[in-house]
Amino acid sequence: MPTLQNPARRRLIRAALRLFAAQGVTETTTKQIAELAEVNEVTLFRQFGSKHGLLLAVIEEAAVFTHIGQTLVQRANQANQSNSLEQALKDYATACLQALGAVPEMVRSVVGEAGQYPSENREALGRGFTQANHYVSEYFQSVIDRGHLHTHLTADKLASLLNGMLLGYAVIEFTSEFHNLWQGRDDFLDNLVTLFLQGAVSPSSEHPQFPPSDVLSPSHPISDLPASLVTAIFQQAKKDPQQYALVYVLFGAGLSPGEIVRLERLHLISTREQQTLQVVQGAIRQVPVNQWIMGKRYGTHLKNPLTQWLKSRKDEQAALFLNADQQPLTETELRGLWQDLTAELLTPNGEPPAIEQAQQTWCIELLMRGMTLEQMQVLTGWTLSQLEPYAQRAREKTVLEQAVRLDQKA
Repeated sequence: MPTLQNPARRRLIRAALRLFAAQGVTETTTKQIAELAEVNEVTLFRQFGSKHGLLLAVIEEAAVFTHIGQTLVQRANQANQSNSLEQALKDYATACLQALGAVPEMVRSVVGEAGQYPSENREALGRGFTQANHYVSEYFQSVIDRGHLHTHLTADKLASLLNGMLLGYAVIEFTSEFHNLWQGRDDFLDNLVTLFLQGAVSPSSEHPQFPPSDVLSPSHPISDLPASLVTAIFQQAKKDPQQYALVYVLFGAGLSPGEIVRLERLHLISTREQQTLQVVQGAIRQVPVNQWIMGKRYGTHLKNPLTQWLKSRKDEQAALFLNADQQPLTETELRGLWQDLTAELLTPNGEPPAIEQAQQTWCIELLMRGMTLEQMQVLTGWTLSQLEPYAQRAREKTVLEQAVRLDQKA
C-alpha cells in the first residue's frame, strides 16, 4: 500500500472513511469531507479528482477491508486457541457480523451503489475483499492444522464461502427487516456453522494422516506425465520467471497447489549442497527441490528457476508466489495459471494436463529412482496404502523400460 506522506491527503482519507461509514457514499458530499478534514474543497479535487477517486484511495490506501480482515482474525485467535473448528467458525462469524453491524451505511453503499462506481473502483473493491479473505483463510488453515482435520474444501474456499454468506446476511438484515428467513442472528449462526461442519469437514479420527484436500486420491487411476510433455510445459513456462519457478516446484518438489500457495520466502532453505522447502499445510515436513527432473537438469541448488524468480523480485511480500496485484497467489489463481500454461498441450490420453498430475509424476519418478515407500511417507505425509498405487505404477514403468532396453540390446 502507498504511504500517506501528505498530511492533507491523510486527513481527507480519514475523514472520508468516517463519513462513508456513518452515512454512506451517496449521502456524503465532498464539502462535508473537506470540512471534516479541515482543508479546502479544491485540495480534495486536486488530490483525488472526484469523490469516487477519494473512495478508491480509501479502499486502497486506508486498506479498510484488509484492516477488518486482520482485526477479526486477531480477535478470533485471541478468543480461541483450541483445536475446535466449530468454535473458530462461530468466533469469526460473530466478530464479522459485529464489525459489519457497526458500519451499516458503509455496507449499504458498497453493495447498493457499486453499479454507479467507475470500473477501477469496482476492481479496488474486489481486491479489498480478496485481501481480507486471505487473512481469514490463513486463520482457518491454522485451526485445521492444529486439529489435524480433514476438510473437503481448502481453507481458501472455506473462507470465501463463509464470507459470502456473512455478507449476504448483512445485506439482507441492513436492507429489509421484514423477512422470515431465520429467527435471529443466533439462529443464523447456528445453522451456518452446522452447514459448514457437516458439509465441509470430517473429524480427524475418520481420516488419520489424510493428505491435503487438493491432492488427487490414490484410489483414482494414477496418470503421470511423459518426459516429453513435462519438457514442453517447462518450455512454455520459461517465458515468465514466476511461472517457470512454479512449474519447477510442482515437478521438483511434488507439492500440491494448496501447499504451494502457502509457501513464504522463509520456507526456502538453500545451501551449496541442497535446497529444501518447509511445507506448512497438511503434514508439516521438509521436501528437497530436485534439480534433475525427468532426465533433464534445471540449474543448481544455488541457481535455478526458483532462486532466479526470487532474485528478480523488488517487493517486500513474504509470500513465495504473487498474483498480478502483488498479493499472495491463491489456489484458484494458481490453477488458472496452469490452465493457461498448458492450454495447447495434451496428454497421451488426449486430455489437457491436470495440475495434480505434476505431483503424481514427481512421486512415481522418485520411486523409480530408488526411493522406498517408507522414505516417500516422510516426504509426502501419506500412508503406505495411499502410496501403494504409485508404487504399482512405478513398477509397471520400470518393467516397460527394462523390456525396451533388452530389445535394444538384441
